[in-house]
Amino acid sequence: MPRMKMKSFWAHEIPVPPLDTQIRIAHLLGKVESLIAQRKQHLQQLDDMLKSVFLEMFGDPILNPHGFPLRRLSEFYVNPKEGTKCGPFGSALKKEELVDSGVPVWNMDNIAVDGQMVLPFRMWVTAEKYDELHAYSVQDGDIVISRAGTVGKMCVARMNGQPAIISTNLIRLRLGAELRPLHFVSLMLYCKGRVGRLKTGPDGAFTHMNTGVLDSLEFPYPPVELQDQFGEIASKVDGVKSHYQQSLSDLESLYGALSQRAFKGELDLSRVPLPDTKPVEAKVVAAEPPHVRVELGLAIHLPRSDKLPDALENAEARAGLITQWLDAYRSQLGNTPFSVQRFFTAVQSRLEELHPNNEFELGTDDYDHIKAWVFKALAADTLAQTFDGAGNRIELKAMQA
Repeated sequence: MPRMKMKSFWAHEIPVPPLDTQIRIAHLLGKVESLIAQRKQHLQQLDDMLKSVFLEMFGDPILNPHGFPLRRLSEFYVNPKEGTKCGPFGSALKKEELVDSGVPVWNMDNIAVDGQMVLPFRMWVTAEKYDELHAYSVQDGDIVISRAGTVGKMCVARMNGQPAIISTNLIRLRLGAELRPLHFVSLMLYCKGRVGRLKTGPDGAFTHMNTGVLDSLEFPYPPVELQDQFGEIASKVDGVKSHYQQSLSDLESLYGALSQRAFKGELDLSRVPLPDTKPVEAKVVAAEPPHVRVELGLAIHLPRSDKLPDALENAEARAGLITQWLDAYRSQLGNTPFSVQRFFTAVQSRLEELHPNNEFELGTDDYDHIKAWVFKALAADTLAQTFDGAGNRIELKAMQA
């Protein structure tokens, strides 16, 4: 409600059921929320497992531990003409030419950040327009890549023989038989920022993407038999994920239905037991005295380390260096909220400052290590979750010794 006046908001009247009813509703919905969180955790664990399998089978593309030959992506195009194709310019596909049904048009929203194809389609063209734009068609097994918005999102198209085209801000990549689309998408997803000279920004998206970049992209090329082995594993994992995803959808629908009926007074809550409502003592960070001004622009000072040379070449040494710098950052926080993204950016800048001639880029594994450190710090009570001054956002604060 961007134009809601707070005076009107606070004056708004709402129905208030008896306290016992409120507690029972919260308890019932909390149980469903817990199951929803569990399903989401299962899905994340499956994604993490598949990433681990990929890295075990193929290794870090920079270190290339298996010694796979370096090849250019353009070597694997189905042919030079159809290998890559940018979406049609606005003059070729105008908004008024879109219709309510017909041949689907791929949009950026049809690609998830985790490399999955997202349905339903929301744009269509007529069969006649499709014939006119056939050069931009999408077939089963094509890779569709975003070149705007979240740059570099990509997925393998599963069209089941249905014709489709790409829209303006997308690239279609069509490969021959020697490179499996799933392998390339997985490589770009799991090793983001560690393939060729592609760089990623603070939000994890690629800084740029076009057909020229794809043409010159080099990466370690594993045997196609090994690619197929990973494909079989991924297919089995997808089957399990599909089961959990359906369960998650059912639980979210159940939560919505229960919420509607509960607040309309249509549920018999008499059989829902009252939970133990004793207040739980939560660990909180002492509030800052009113006269102290919080400095949101805290400078992050990362000390020099003799681990730096090894850290540029070795993931384990880099994890040790990042841990050392995380501990230093936490000690400097005071009452400033901890920011994973600001720390990640500071580390990258520090590495570039100390080694200006090295083109090293932090990757997904480094980000995962930072997140793991945060969870350990929370468990060890060296970091704590608290609310911001407005009381509507959770922040991470350093616990005072």
